[in-house]
Amino acid sequence: MHRDLSRLLRPRSVAVIGGGAWGRAVVEQSRKMGFSGAIWPVYPKAAELGGLPCLPSLVALPGAPDAAFVGVNRHATLDVVAELREMGAGGAVCFASGFREAQAEDAGGSGLEERLLAAAGDMPILGPNCYGFINYLDGALLWPDQHGGQREETGVAIVTQSSNIALNLTMQRRAVPLAYVVTAGNQAQTGIAAIALALLDDPRVTALGLHIEGFGALRDFEALAARARLLAKPVVALKVGRSDEARLATLSHTASLAGHEAGAGAFLQRLGIACVASLPELLETLKLLHAYGRLPSKRIASLSCSGGEASLVADTAVGRDLSFPALDAGQRQQLRAVLGPMVALANPLDYHTYIWRDASAMTRTIVAMMGSRVALTLLILDFPRRDRCQDAEWGVATQAAFAARAATSGNIAVVASLPENMPEDTARQMLRAGIVPLFGLGEALAAVEAAASVWCTPEAPPVLLAAPTGTPRLLGEAEAKSRLAQHGVAIPRGRHVTGPQAAAAAAAEIGFPVALKAQGIPHKSDAGGVALGLSSAQAVAAAARAMPATSYLVEELITDGVAELLIGAVRDPAHGFVLTLAAGGVLTELIEDRQALLIPATAAMVSDALARLRIARLLDGLRGRPAADRPAIVAAVMALQDYVATHSATLEEIEINPLICGPHRAVAADALLRCRE
Repeated sequence: MHRDLSRLLRPRSVAVIGGGAWGRAVVEQSRKMGFSGAIWPVYPKAAELGGLPCLPSLVALPGAPDAAFVGVNRHATLDVVAELREMGAGGAVCFASGFREAQAEDAGGSGLEERLLAAAGDMPILGPNCYGFINYLDGALLWPDQHGGQREETGVAIVTQSSNIALNLTMQRRAVPLAYVVTAGNQAQTGIAAIALALLDDPRVTALGLHIEGFGALRDFEALAARARLLAKPVVALKVGRSDEARLATLSHTASLAGHEAGAGAFLQRLGIACVASLPELLETLKLLHAYGRLPSKRIASLSCSGGEASLVADTAVGRDLSFPALDAGQRQQLRAVLGPMVALANPLDYHTYIWRDASAMTRTIVAMMGSRVALTLLILDFPRRDRCQDAEWGVATQAAFAARAATSGNIAVVASLPENMPEDTARQMLRAGIVPLFGLGEALAAVEAAASVWCTPEAPPVLLAAPTGTPRLLGEAEAKSRLAQHGVAIPRGRHVTGPQAAAAAAAEIGFPVALKAQGIPHKSDAGGVALGLSSAQAVAAAARAMPATSYLVEELITDGVAELLIGAVRDPAHGFVLTLAAGGVLTELIEDRQALLIPATAAMVSDALARLRIARLLDGLRGRPAADRPAIVAAVMALQDYVATHSATLEEIEINPLICGPHRAVAADALLRCRE
């Protein structure tokens, strides 16, 4: 059920239920921020609260409040919420703790949360166990503490489960214009995605930031992503925590590769949501998105008055999906005319200090560097300490940036390599002039990469949800391959037999050379249960007798392989089914080379993921070797995915390793399957 949160988040009247420091803070903070609506304190034990007269009960209210801050104990919260619902309130913030989050210490907490949901009914609530929210656009603060923000006309919205992180974010000095800061607490009724969806519909919100501990309802996030695309409002997320449920300690490489946050990253990428790794990166990305929206490419230019800074920019970008296009002839001509013959022209550019105090020359240099092939131009500029130094000359550089922006309407960021070297008031002045001030070189480049990755993939179909699991069993390789073959996976010609003599006879029938594999034991290679390249019946029988098994799989030996891949899928309760593509065979354990997708993935998504693997060069034909049959590889992945979709109610994990990729086919040389029957 999607509830209307507009009255709650954009109220014209607020009731504050409960006294003490928390209730007083809610009243005082809204009044301090110039909230123009009615504020009604409800507290029978005092005559006034925060300078306003108190009402003895909810019955005494002049009308149903749009929003209510419920600052009483957890048991009283139930009655208050029920009464608010009955009187037609627009929604409530449930501040009290001691609900589901405390069930480890208090078994009654979970039951109380269920009763709270029943009391709320159709009325929206945030929490419990949350601070509430700050609406900086309207000055409405259902917020029981101090904060560091100010009124804004437009800005970014941030949603987080953690009240303390929300409080910390309001204290930022990075000139990020905050429109809303909202906490979700336990998300008993209203989750992060539902809150974010309501915030997107405010035309004054320019971009959305999410601090996510766990996704919860995946369909809500899919709806959020679709709405964000429709409104052209970018979303950036910081996903923290590693789900124990997704960390499947099983027999396959797929499970270990898909564990941790592979599913989360694949889900966010699928939704077109940019990912960052820290709170500073989140804030810098939001600031950039607020000013310029999604960047059209990952091509950037950089200029500074120091060769050391130019090198530092280039080095800091290593490992990020960013590029510095070479200067074209027109740019070189413009720069040479301004900088003279002593400056080496390059991107990143060290323009030396020849033009440091010349605003006109600096403007022409910035304009020349902007060009038409870059999404953003970085001007590296660290300001001196005002308490010990003079910074008047730095004003020349900022005025040149303003002039370049006015002349071209291009995207410019002034970057302080150290975050503390950017004064907040100067940063706000830049932002008002249409220039983005970025704090910290590493954070700046992370923000650029993230801002260019929004909606970098086309819209995808809804993910396949993972059903609850029971106790799975491991199927043998022969049965696993047989099941995959029914869905179109190519497998070697072979037979499943019992006894050494039967193995020798089967090998003669298949044709030499063959592969012999012991059945019924995990990790066959480690246990001496695999023999390859056997070229006679006698060799097959001898190898079978030496193996720790009596059941064998005899197969043709695949000899035309160009490369080996791992393809597999694992049930992840938090994100659906994670599809993993990785270097296969012995390379799986030797190199970190993998890509994760969520099922269902399109053939185009699979092709793109294959191209991002480091061993893609092998697939393309390295050093004169033939190229692998890419369509056959994609077909194998799609066939495995079809098996997953067909058996999603019972499947735990499935893996092909290796998938031997040759010039004309892709064959599953080994397979593993765990499922509930």
